[in-house]
Amino acid sequence: MSVKPKYWVLLLFILLGGIDPSYAASTPIEPKVLHIINRLSFGPRPGDVQRVESMGVELYIQEQLSPDSIPEPQSLTSQLKQLDTLHLNPVELSEHGTTHLPGQKPSLEERKAANKWAKQVLEQAVQARLLQATSSPRQLQEVMVDFWYNHFNVDAGKGRDRLWVGAYEQEAIRPYALGRFRDLLGATAHHPAMQYYLDNFQNRADSRPDAQGNVQGLNENYARELMELHTLGVDGGYTQQDVIALARILSGWGFSRPGQQTDNNFGFYFNPKRHDFSDKVFLGHTIKGGGKTEGEEALDILARSPATARHISYQIAQYFVSDRPPISLVNNLTQRYLATDGNIRKVLNTLFHSREFWDAKNFNAKFKTPLQYAISAVRATGMEVNNTRPISNLLQQLAMPLYRCQTPDGYKNTADVWLNPDAMNRRLSFATAIANGNLPLSTMLTNMEAGESPLGQGKIGTEQIPLQKSPRIPVDAWQLTNTLGNSFSVKTQKAIASSDSQIRSALILGSPEFMRR
Repeated sequence: MSVKPKYWVLLLFILLGGIDPSYAASTPIEPKVLHIINRLSFGPRPGDVQRVESMGVELYIQEQLSPDSIPEPQSLTSQLKQLDTLHLNPVELSEHGTTHLPGQKPSLEERKAANKWAKQVLEQAVQARLLQATSSPRQLQEVMVDFWYNHFNVDAGKGRDRLWVGAYEQEAIRPYALGRFRDLLGATAHHPAMQYYLDNFQNRADSRPDAQGNVQGLNENYARELMELHTLGVDGGYTQQDVIALARILSGWGFSRPGQQTDNNFGFYFNPKRHDFSDKVFLGHTIKGGGKTEGEEALDILARSPATARHISYQIAQYFVSDRPPISLVNNLTQRYLATDGNIRKVLNTLFHSREFWDAKNFNAKFKTPLQYAISAVRATGMEVNNTRPISNLLQQLAMPLYRCQTPDGYKNTADVWLNPDAMNRRLSFATAIANGNLPLSTMLTNMEAGESPLGQGKIGTEQIPLQKSPRIPVDAWQLTNTLGNSFSVKTQKAIASSDSQIRSALILGSPEFMRR
């Protein structure tokens, strides 16, 4: 099946809207149950709605806020263990297979081997993220990994970061996704992936030449983004003088080279020869020259700033509630952030108990990003995922490839970015393929290559070459309806009920309601 516009799907909703249903739908589930699942997870798997309905919304919230209390399935644990590059640190990833001496140029064979290694490392990082997002019961943690990675974005398309983005997520994002913001901020600030992506490894006191006599001077890139994107926000009250002061404070921060002693297992390295040891005034605070400790003091100031509290609170509210979050909610979360010293778990708990979160007008009001749509569709079918390539191919087509956002502000989560006709056609093609059992999600295909269509039928734009697939098992529409709690409008229910049984599951996964969370 080629990826072509599925206008017939859209027409069914319009033309069949007035036909009485002949298909008996399941009893609708309490909207609050669906709302909490759709916001705290990437969408329900079979049985999730009934489980939350039985245990109660409050217990579900507290369970998700404590991910370590939720056992991971053995199947997922086994899959992740097979990804042998996943738990290597940046130093190990960089030095893998290196045989030439420092200063020597690698041979052609070494460059080819290095490229092959980098491709494997990145592919395994993508696999790990998609496997955990689709299969882990620790769904709020997975949602927050998505949120924080975009907040502290690093692009795998930039040089060495193709090796490091997976380690960056494992070491600097995941362990702190529900912890204290200051710890998360510090972990990202020290990680080689961030130091390289935003060029701080080139940041040096402008009065100190390097070994070749070159004077590169201060690099303000990371200092500026650290305040504008990561902490204070664009209207956070800082000046250009603060940017310069922070760049001076962070001069000498970078990552280790071969033979250098690292300051931690990640490969962070502070080079005193590149640091400006003079006193600085930063955001009205005098910071005495003291080397690496200056940077820690600056991070403390940033993490505890009311501007940071508001910036983070706004972004969290936008992600979980609405594209334009209520000011009252942002204010409430800001106060909670400041009162708890940036405890993310407690801020989220306040959010999940706020009247704004439970306002019915915000139910099913957030348009899913490509990642959220793809993962929710896979989860809804209940398929066991062994092959993540069809998912990553769809994300590539929808302009949201994992770890590939080039700009430091990360992927957006608002409808204006993702809602367009071409993207809808691609989503509907994916919905049709997965509903018909045409996506080889359960079996890894040895001859699948990057660039293939998500249908697993050859490269897009080329002659369709049939590939060996697992048995074609269409998704049962009745089971799918129960999984999703029959959360459809009357018009959508009529369209589904009046359609041919073979396309009902595709209609469900392509429905306007399923496009939102």
